[in-house]
Amino acid sequence: MEKKVENKIDDKNSSLSLENRQKLTLSGVVEVISFDSQKIDLTTILGNLSIKGEELKMNKLDVKNGDIIINGSIASMIYSGKETKKSKESIITRLFK
Repeated sequence: MEKKVENKIDDKNSSLSLENRQKLTLSGVVEVISFDSQKIDLTTILGNLSIKGEELKMNKLDVKNGDIIINGSIASMIYSGKETKKSKESIITRLFK
């Protein structure tokens, strides 16, 4: 009998800790969408997160637990909210419900 091991990131809380605008510690990370030295885009359990700065480096990435540590000069962090599916109904149909 095989035992299934599932990733339980969705059951955990998400936390964000920034120390001196140089070290960012995140938990609840689901996926790294893209990264370079000036911008890192992530999907977290709370929605998409965009981190901008200079000389950004991912020092620790724990996919199993959803933890990540980013070092560099952090200028901004912006959550864009959870993705929602757009309705295929026309606007007129939605107005007259």
